[in-house]
Amino acid sequence: MKVVILAGGLGTRISEESHLRPKPMIEIGDKPILWHIMKYYSSFGYHDFIICAGYKQYVIKEYFADYFLHNSDVTFDLANNGMIIHNNNSENWKVSVIDTGLHTMTGGRVRRIREYVGDESFMLTYGDGLSNVDLKALEEFHRAHGKTATITTVNISELKGVLEADSNGMITSFREKEDCDASLINGGFMVFNKEIFNYLDDDSTILEKDALEKLSREGQLMGYYHPGFWQCMDTQREKKKLEELWADGTAPWKVW
Repeated sequence: MKVVILAGGLGTRISEESHLRPKPMIEIGDKPILWHIMKYYSSFGYHDFIICAGYKQYVIKEYFADYFLHNSDVTFDLANNGMIIHNNNSENWKVSVIDTGLHTMTGGRVRRIREYVGDESFMLTYGDGLSNVDLKALEEFHRAHGKTATITTVNISELKGVLEADSNGMITSFREKEDCDASLINGGFMVFNKEIFNYLDDDSTILEKDALEKLSREGQLMGYYHPGFWQCMDTQREKKKLEELWADGTAPWKVW
């Protein structure tokens, strides 16, 4: 099953870093978060990637074109115009980087890579989120229910204490936050059948608002609940959290 990664947005919410490169190329440790996502999928046996690029897409293409330079020791024989790669740190990946447009919406980006997916079911995720979701169980769940789409649902903890107040402003209850206080959200690890393309009209189609909402109304959207780790990287604070987990050797997504 192929894995499609949305990596073309402007990344305005973390503009301190994304003004220089696409958001998925921002590093956690010394590797782009895109690399972490791909390593995680690859650990479950998914090695065929389609990257929906857009903003500064050449940075992603150059990274994979020079992958050995980024990840291996190299000897340059300038006299003979040669290069020797040592301790070859290659991956068992096939990577297609597709320029899906600068201002194309998420659904439009998926629509643009249809020819690379064909008639197969495929995985889809965002280029800025990490998790330890069981991807094989997710695929099995999707195949079993037979609907068009599956999204991974996660709870996000409340940041503050939870309280209730009466009409006069008197606090009637107060307690510390719990994971169950938050609503379920789309965790971004999704699976689609080919019928998803019937819901993607043009470049202005927003996957979440246009396609997923319609699929929900038609009873064609299922949720696979993941109670474990999930973290997006929208802010410097969230980036720091991911970096600390990686540096401490406690990153839940590092299963390879």
